[in-house]
Parts: sequence; structure tokens; C-alpha cells
Amino acid sequence: MLTRRTFLGTASATLFAPHLHAAEPAKKKLAVVTNTWTDRSHAWHMAERFLHGYPVEGKWHKPPIEVVSAFVDQKPENDLSAGRAKEFGFKIYPTIAEALRCGGGKLAVDAVLLIGEHGKYPRNEFNQIQYPRYEFFKKIVEVFEKDGRTTPVFNDKHLSWKWEWASEMVAISKKMKFPFLAGSSLPVTWRMPATDMPHGAAVEEAMCVAFGGQDVYDFHAHETIQCMVERRKGGETGVLAVQGLKGESVWKLLEEKGSAQLFEACLARSQTLEQPPATSHRLPTLAQMKQLVKEPVAHRVEYKDGMKTTMLLLNGLVKDFTFAARIKGEKEPLSVLFHLPPTPNVTYSAALMSKAEEMFVSGKAPYPIERTLLTSGINAVGLKSLATGEKRLETPNLAVNYEVPKESLFWQK
Repeated sequence: MLTRRTFLGTASATLFAPHLHAAEPAKKKLAVVTNTWTDRSHAWHMAERFLHGYPVEGKWHKPPIEVVSAFVDQKPENDLSAGRAKEFGFKIYPTIAEALRCGGGKLAVDAVLLIGEHGKYPRNEFNQIQYPRYEFFKKIVEVFEKDGRTTPVFNDKHLSWKWEWASEMVAISKKMKFPFLAGSSLPVTWRMPATDMPHGAAVEEAMCVAFGGQDVYDFHAHETIQCMVERRKGGETGVLAVQGLKGESVWKLLEEKGSAQLFEACLARSQTLEQPPATSHRLPTLAQMKQLVKEPVAHRVEYKDGMKTTMLLLNGLVKDFTFAARIKGEKEPLSVLFHLPPTPNVTYSAALMSKAEEMFVSGKAPYPIERTLLTSGINAVGLKSLATGEKRLETPNLAVNYEVPKESLFWQK
């Protein structure tokens, strides 16, 4: 018998059931466009953060994003993409257009992760790896144009090895009004100490001491510098000239008073500073450094507002990224270690993908694409200078203007 109590109980259960069992919001659909997908490749570092999540402040975070398709340009014997597709239920398509449309006739994803790093691609006369980031980007844009809809796009590292292409990519994103983010993990990884360049500081000179290969790690070092100096008084106004240095030219630069002070501040932050044999945990002399570092490389950058920066690759001396800057009115340089947690978890890639996720979900890039446009250009000119006799090359094309908010965006917890 249906009593008043039974009726009220049934009605109440019906009324509140949707709230007790409310469906989760639909996940954003992500297409991955990558050069290659192998162990420790950037697809392994980045795309897989959206397959099984990543750690954030002591918890395992699962992004509200689902990888639904992929395009993989090169598939060597150690390819992982087929196994990942089978495990996580997405499909790998033979073309970028098919991946973005999931095999259908219209754009079927909500975001694109473009990873143009790793794989076998040629180097040009300036020692630049001709990764097809621009070509992949153009294929993505073709789909946007034909289908009348756009999505946010994240581009890993450089925009392109060619300045004209890099600037075109930014111009297209602005014309079509889709969110566009790019760059390195260095600006968003942890720092020791956890500090930032004071917003509006009068920066006179800055330096990054780093390691690794040219056109790979030098770009990371320029992004390390740029994420700090872009906060200076007046904002970013661009670069006047770039000069590449190598060998004895580098050591000569580091003997200069201003550079020597910043160099020592950087080395004092390093956790990997190499020690010459039979010494006891001390700062190596310049002569000892010359024995440790066989092929020193530097990019000397002159900014339009008078600031100067130096990017150093000193393989054999350090295996980390440190930064120092001289600020007007301050007696001692500001110095920081940009912390890169070790393999296999390499959580700094999770820090970068957290920013990509933020853009994919919110539809707004957390920091300006102009940073990576400028660093792409600086790095290209530095490599060209090194390949043409260490010439100082003026850069009227690098008059890139932008400002950043006061908020610090690197991971601090």
C-alpha cells in the first residue's frame, strides 16, 4: 500500500538522486601530434601525463582530458605509441587531419598537443635541427580553416628553427583567435630558492649556466633567462643583437668583472659542480675549468633597453641550470637554481603540462606566446653567429614587445 510516508520517501529519493549521482563533466578530447613516441621522448614525458595523470602537491592528479587520437610521424623499433593506444583506447591516424577529425569529416577534438622534438631529422648549415613543428602546425591550422572551428594548441619547445615561420605561427594564432602556448619546462619547474625576479626590477645583466647539446639545451637556457628578465622594469622590448662565442672567446668573456661576478653566483647555486681530481669541494679555478670543459659555448645577447644576457653551455663543469642577475641598487646578484627532478619521473614535464592543461580547460594561455617567439629567434641567431665565425649579428626582427603579470607561475609546492 502506498502510504503518505512511502510516497514522501520515494519522492525525496527521486528528487535528490541526481545530486547524489551527478554525472561528471565530459572530459575534453585531446589529439596528440608528435614526431615520435619512444621511451624518454617528449611524447613519453608529456602526452602520457594526460593518459595516467601526474603528481601535484602530494596527490595524483587526473586531468579532465582524454587522449582520443594521435599522429606519430616516425615509428622506430622501440615505438611505444601502438601499445599506449591499445592500453588507453585511442586511435593512431596516418595524417594530422584524420587525427584531429578522429577519422570523421569535422574537427572532433577540443585541444591539440604538438610535440615536435626527438626523431631523426636533418641539421642545416647553422647546426639547427629541422624539426617539422611549423609544418605540423600548418596542417593543424588547415583543419581549423576548413572546418570553421579552432581549439587551443600547445607547442613543445621552439616554435620553429626558422624565424619567419615562428613569427607566422604566432600571427596565425592571433588572427584566428585561438589560445596558443609554447616553450620549455624550465620556466615552470621548482626553484631553489623559490623566488622570482621582482616585478619591475631594473635588471642590468643576467646569465644562465647550463649544459647539453646545441639547439636543444641552449633553448632551455634562453627560456630560463627570459622568464626572469621579462619581469624587468618597462617589460620586454626585444633584442638588438646576438653573438655566439666558443672556445677561448668564452673564457675571455668570463674573466670580465661583471660576467665573473654573475658566473660565480651561478656556480654557487649548482648542485652538480664538477671537482678537479685531488681537490676538496671548492670552486674550480678558470684553468681547471678549461681542463674540464672541452668545448665551451656562449650566446651573448644585447637587448634594446641596454640589458645584456649570457647563455653558457659548459659540458663537463655542470649538469644543471642556474641563473644570476645584477639588479640596479642591489649589492649582490639575485641567483637561483632551476630544479629538474631526475628520471624516470622527471616531474618538471608535469609542471609544464599543468600549464597546457590549464589552457586546454580554460581556453586562455597562462603566459604570453611572445616569450617563446623571442627565445626561438635568439637561439636561431646565436647558432647562426657560431656557424659564421662568431660574428655579432644585429636583429631588427627581434623587436618583440610584451608584458607579464606580477603573479609567479612556477611550481612552488
